[in-house]
Amino acid sequence: MSREQEFAKILEDVKALARGQGNMVTEAQVMDAFAGLSLSGEQMQMVYDYLLQSKIGIGQHLDPEEYLTEKEMDYLEEYLSEIEGLGDVTEGEKEAITLSAMAGDADAQTRLTEIYLKEVPQIAKLYAGQGVYLEDLIGEGNVALAIGVSMLGSQESAQEALGLLGKMIMDAMESHIRENTDAKKLDAKVADKVNLVADKARELSEELRRNVTVQELAEESGLSENAIRDAIRMSGFKIEGIDLNE
Repeated sequence: MSREQEFAKILEDVKALARGQGNMVTEAQVMDAFAGLSLSGEQMQMVYDYLLQSKIGIGQHLDPEEYLTEKEMDYLEEYLSEIEGLGDVTEGEKEAITLSAMAGDADAQTRLTEIYLKEVPQIAKLYAGQGVYLEDLIGEGNVALAIGVSMLGSQESAQEALGLLGKMIMDAMESHIRENTDAKKLDAKVADKVNLVADKARELSEELRRNVTVQELAEESGLSENAIRDAIRMSGFKIEGIDLNE
């Protein structure tokens, strides 16, 4: 494993640790995690800055609701109002329901789902402000919850089962954030490619005072014909200055 790969893995481990501690890690925990890499003070500060940008508190809990928009706050209030009362059970009742769900009791699994419907938005708030809608995070969490309650039989205790359920919910939300981030990066790359071809086409067509062919644009710009044709397609055939009827 390269140093870069090890750094990335440790960073993900620290984030996972923080999620399990209510989105907070201590400075000592971060230092211990990266101790083997002998990072400089500047590099450690970059780690702290990254964690804060990921809405993870260093030594103290952040208020996740600070990162919610007014629209998200309204949605959260409405959502909690709709499920009010569903999760009102004692810890003893919750444990008994969990054990029954682990044994495959369908009614207990349904009841455990209802109980956790209140937990999902609390977990979702931990991921607020990371470029995805709270409503989508809750939706992803609820899907994971519905699947997870039927997969608890392999756990040895109610505590372990509930820990697995929470992890599945968090994993689903983190996966959604990663997919959303990857999609945005792809969109940005597509936009850059289209803009580059559009700029080159405009420059050449202005110079020649006519629409140019893909071959001419390729010869003058250094771009391949395939790259130009891809950009034309990705733009919806809206790049000006190129003869599309060649």
